[in-house]
Amino acid sequence: MRITAFLDIPGQDNLTPLARLEKYAFSDNVFNRQIIARGLLDVFRDFSNNEEDFLTVMEIVVRLSEDAEPTVRTELMEQIPPIAIFLQESRPKFPTAFFEYLMPIVLRYLTDVNNQVRKAGQEALLILLEQDLVAQSDIENKVCPILLDLSAPDSDDEYKVEAVNIICKMASMLSRTTVEHMLLPRFCELCSDGKLFQVRKICAANFGDICNAVGQEATERLLIPKFFELCSDSVWGMRKACAECFMAVSYTTSPEVRRSKLSPLFISLISDTCRWVRQAAFQSLGPFISTFANPSSAGLYIREDGTLSIRPPAQDVNSNPCQPSNNITVMSSSANAALSGSEQPMEIKPESSTEETSAEVHTKLSEDLNKNSWEESSDCCASPGEDMSGLCQGDKTAAGATEGTKESSFPGLSSGLPPAEDVFNTFLYWRPPLPDISQDLELLQFKAEKHNDACSVPCNNCVASNEIKKVLESLQEHIDDPDVQAQVQVLSAALRAAQFDSVGDCDTKKVEESGDNLQNKMILDETVVSDAACKQVQGDTLSSPASQKDISDQSSTSVLKSTDSEEQHRGTSVFLKKEQENNPPFEDDKSKLQDIIPQPLLDQYLSMTDPARAQTVDTEIAKHCAYSLPGVALTLGRQNWHCLKDTYETLASDVQWKVRRTLAFSIHELAVILGDQLTAADLVPIFNGFLKDLDEVRIGVLKHLYDFLKLLHADKRREYLYQLQEFVVTDNSRNWRFRYELAEQLILILELYNPNDVYDYLRHIALTLCSDKVSEVRWISFKLVVAILQKFYANSASALGLNFINELVVRFRHCSKWVGRQAFAFICQAVVEEECMPVDQFVEHLLPSLLSLASDPVPNVRVLLAKALRQTLLEKAYFKSVGNPHLEAAEETILALQSDRDQDVSFFATIKLKQDNMDNVTIEKQN
Repeated sequence: MRITAFLDIPGQDNLTPLARLEKYAFSDNVFNRQIIARGLLDVFRDFSNNEEDFLTVMEIVVRLSEDAEPTVRTELMEQIPPIAIFLQESRPKFPTAFFEYLMPIVLRYLTDVNNQVRKAGQEALLILLEQDLVAQSDIENKVCPILLDLSAPDSDDEYKVEAVNIICKMASMLSRTTVEHMLLPRFCELCSDGKLFQVRKICAANFGDICNAVGQEATERLLIPKFFELCSDSVWGMRKACAECFMAVSYTTSPEVRRSKLSPLFISLISDTCRWVRQAAFQSLGPFISTFANPSSAGLYIREDGTLSIRPPAQDVNSNPCQPSNNITVMSSSANAALSGSEQPMEIKPESSTEETSAEVHTKLSEDLNKNSWEESSDCCASPGEDMSGLCQGDKTAAGATEGTKESSFPGLSSGLPPAEDVFNTFLYWRPPLPDISQDLELLQFKAEKHNDACSVPCNNCVASNEIKKVLESLQEHIDDPDVQAQVQVLSAALRAAQFDSVGDCDTKKVEESGDNLQNKMILDETVVSDAACKQVQGDTLSSPASQKDISDQSSTSVLKSTDSEEQHRGTSVFLKKEQENNPPFEDDKSKLQDIIPQPLLDQYLSMTDPARAQTVDTEIAKHCAYSLPGVALTLGRQNWHCLKDTYETLASDVQWKVRRTLAFSIHELAVILGDQLTAADLVPIFNGFLKDLDEVRIGVLKHLYDFLKLLHADKRREYLYQLQEFVVTDNSRNWRFRYELAEQLILILELYNPNDVYDYLRHIALTLCSDKVSEVRWISFKLVVAILQKFYANSASALGLNFINELVVRFRHCSKWVGRQAFAFICQAVVEEECMPVDQFVEHLLPSLLSLASDPVPNVRVLLAKALRQTLLEKAYFKSVGNPHLEAAEETILALQSDRDQDVSFFATIKLKQDNMDNVTIEKQN
């Protein structure tokens, strides 16, 4: 019933509907005016056929908009958007009615004295802009000037807050030119408003939308400086709002700005003094890292439907956007997959203090290898304040000389970050340099012959050397102190002098160069490596001083006894093997290094699993880490999975089931990112653990069970056949949706296994679900049974299909409960609809049992039989053919059901005939 239906009552006061409308619109009773304002849309529909009456109604609306009662004006404004939509639909009749009559009302209400009326006007304006009902000229000449006046510095505080709010909301609905030329300058002014923090907070909360509206160029030129101001605002609410919209701002900037400016800014937010700012920053850390994603480096891309897909291998892939175009490490997508467990080659520009040293030792290949490994690690551990783009540049000659040897011949030397005091050992100093044996065999033999005599003297450590080493070891705990570092340098020089006396004069020059190299590396350690990284490396070094000393002595002995190139090669292999076995902390350090995103961001993300973070930041921080982990993994690519592996395993064993549940829901997406090899090695064990977890966690695995299993190899996938039965048992038997989801997934999983496996394993699960207590589970399970039959006959496994049919007949047709017999009728109907088996097989093995249900004592069974015969079976071409021997039996059953004593049975047995008769009558009437 219409709100204004009382206007149509005849004989009420001998007035026409239009006069009665005017009477109530200007009545002294406020309630009458509210009713008219609330029912204006119906009034316009009633009077839209006559132009003169329509214009009269418009004039009444204009007068009503000036009502002194705020509630009347509010009711009127709430009806403006639907009226505008109605006028838009009937525009040929009234092309300018909205712009002449209603739009001025909306603009006037933006400055109304009543707060409720202004709110209604603002909401109406946003709806009109969203529906594209306001002309561009009106936006630029009428709407924007009003908003600029309301947001002026001398404007009222309440009006200013409302104006900036509506400016931010309407920015995404306007053209980029309009926003950039008319609204952007005022927005930048409001970001620096020192009078009202509410204004700055609204600007900070909507900063990402404004950046998206104006584009990259205007964002970097005008908005980024304002964003820096808001991120350092004295009010913590502003900083928190900036942290929440950080991803949207980063999305509209270039990779260079994102890496060099926004990354250090985000680090400052994540280490803010306010807990709420840190909490918002950690929640936005994963999304912010995802903006560094490069499909070419990850080898993946997102389709239009939102699913991940593997990109075909490309010839050239630029995995690091900060590298210069003339000096790029090139690696194909297939090579990325093959080197998924190792570090990508990275080119580094050394610090100025080590440039001369780099030039001096570049001629020695073994020392050059150590230098490059040191610089790689120090680059990835650089402090947040440094320019990351500068650290990504490299020396082309040095990187090119060592690119082939770092990962092939000498994996141990680049396996981790060597501390300054560990650079010196007798192996590196008294052994000839280590070239690439596979490429420079002649050079190796030449150097071996050249130093054969010099290396024949055995190296025996004297008592003084041992005492100096003990003192050096005792100073490691205080290595952060500059004075202690100076003492270490002096003692190292003394140690070199003591060892120099026990060696021939032929090695004097080498010792001096090596000592200079050690000192320069210690300087590099002080200027480049962060304090946190230094502490970690020193702690790892102190944990195994004895093993390092043993390695040094053993290596010296084995090298000095070797005189030809073959023995030198064997000694090198033994040393590298022992170096890898006895220095696992170095491998752990390197496992966290990458060059896709700034290393401090990744370090902060990995720290989200630290229990201390839950105490000082957010109790839900581990859940946020788990939620954004697939995005971070996609950004880093499968070649850098080693950076996230430990974190993922920690989250998978978290005590909070919400964290494990989050991982369970996304493990199939992570499997696509990592590929089949890493999935089998790292994700399958965690997947197996989720299968035995709580139902709240298992449901996440179950919902995407098919998506995960299809990524595994056939032999690995077959191991889960028996485990699928465990899903039938749940912690709570009332959790029927769990079993419903299992049936849906099994329908998809059927294509992953051969007919024999389906018959041996999945058939039992399907039959169990068909007997479930909940009808929804049973009905979806009947579809699973039909899909199994289709699987058998589609793969020419008719013998298995026949056995399954016989089991269905025994289990359901002859079931003692009427629910089972009803299920048999439904299964037969679905088999015919899906055409999942040959018709001759159906009429031979299923049709006789189906027709025998006509004598079932339960009407519900006969109803479903009538539906199956009338709506499905007799509509197939096979049963319509003349002379079909099975048609007569089906028609006799239909006639018997039509005369059934139950009305529902007879109704469904004859409804199709009545429908046919109605269609024939309709055709005759049309003729």
